Amino acid sequence: MPKSKRLMELMMTVNRKRRFKVQELADEFGVSRRTILRDLQELSELGVPLYSEVGPHGGYQVIRERVLPPIAFTEGEAVAMFFAVHALRHYSSLPFEAESASALSKFYLHMPGDVRDRIDSMKDRVDFITPARRGDSPCLAILLEAAIRGKVLTVEYKTKEEQTNSRRIQPVSLYANNGFWYCTAYCFLREGYRVFRCDRIREAAYDTSGTEPLDPGDVRLLVRDHSETKDPIRLLAEVSRAGVQRCEAELWLAPMLQVHEDGSGTIRAEVSRSDIPFYSEFFVALGNEVVLEEPAELKEAIRGRLLELLERYR
Repeated sequence: MPKSKRLMELMMTVNRKRRFKVQELADEFGVSRRTILRDLQELSELGVPLYSEVGPHGGYQVIRERVLPPIAFTEGEAVAMFFAVHALRHYSSLPFEAESASALSKFYLHMPGDVRDRIDSMKDRVDFITPARRGDSPCLAILLEAAIRGKVLTVEYKTKEEQTNSRRIQPVSLYANNGFWYCTAYCFLREGYRVFRCDRIREAAYDTSGTEPLDPGDVRLLVRDHSETKDPIRLLAEVSRAGVQRCEAELWLAPMLQVHEDGSGTIRAEVSRSDIPFYSEFFVALGNEVVLEEPAELKEAIRGRLLELLERYR
């Protein structure tokens, strides 16, 4: 095997293993220990952060961030990758904020001049607009890490009513929608899966109370899981074509919305009675684009909300 190819494969191997012995690599690549030691020295000089330990249980390990091998992109792939990361700048907070900016800078600076010129000419002609939000989400990184590792967190959460309370949650996933970040998590206080606005989580730390993490199983990424609806009530509504387009912008509504051939739709689901205030606000915002058929309690809540609005503008 040519040395250049061996070094490339060795870089990928040590990145994958993270911890290894010289003899293991020598056997795997069919070369001597001395050759592997020379190769490791060259990788170290190229920036791969290797650390050696002596003794019977010693060996090598990769420390800090791993260095990935070069990847060959076509011009079209390079442009697509650039704008995929470039679009993230609209979010005031990211779970990997500094890294994305650094990666984009490296990616752009190492492109050929003509590809950079093409990207520069496209910047003013294409964008992925996300609403600008004033609130930041300072806990995104630890929420994502806890979701990956299956850890329980203690968080300080500010509710919609501006009340702050402490909760133990086990994050499952993060997603961004309409300029906000959301975290799907098991809430040990409510004993069920809930979705939290990440900008309302002001503090988060790993839980030290000894709460055992749960196996989340096949928990969906999106919001408002109705599989364990408490005190269920039937929701049925017909939606116009314009209403469907507005409903499709709400990720939590996807499992409830059936779109017809003419573009109109039906919202049908079993929802919790405690969520009636939430749905009343949503249907009031849809205005004439929706006709609610049931439940009667939701109709009453909508009438009450409309009377409140009417009183405000008398």
